[in-house]
Amino acid sequence: MFPQVKAKARTTKQVGDAAEDAALQLLQDAGLRLLERNYRTPGRGGGEIDLIMRAPDGTTVFVEVRRRRSASYGGAAASIGMTKQRRIIFAARHYLMRLREPPPCRFDVVALEAGGVQWLKAAFEAY
Repeated sequence: MFPQVKAKARTTKQVGDAAEDAALQLLQDAGLRLLERNYRTPGRGGGEIDLIMRAPDGTTVFVEVRRRRSASYGGAAASIGMTKQRRIIFAARHYLMRLREPPPCRFDVVALEAGGVQWLKAAFEAY
């Protein structure tokens, strides 16, 4: 008789990484190319961008990946409030400062829920 082995629960980081992997695959299948993953600004209070991609037309796409078990409370996409948007925009500006000439840009969201994956192009704008 074999002893029972409990399956290890995945950590929040592992779940998040798996969601980013799924989003990355979706975007690459659509022809986008990965430029950076988990880009962070230095210091506290900055921002982080899950994926920075280049679209076939040259547009730089800053992607926020959100995963939720259910669509309760608005679901994954609705969980990106104004504060999170400001942090993403801050990080995007920091990233763009390194470039000689900023390309056209947009902010997308890839939302993963029990019902599937939703890619929201131009989900919000820099203000």
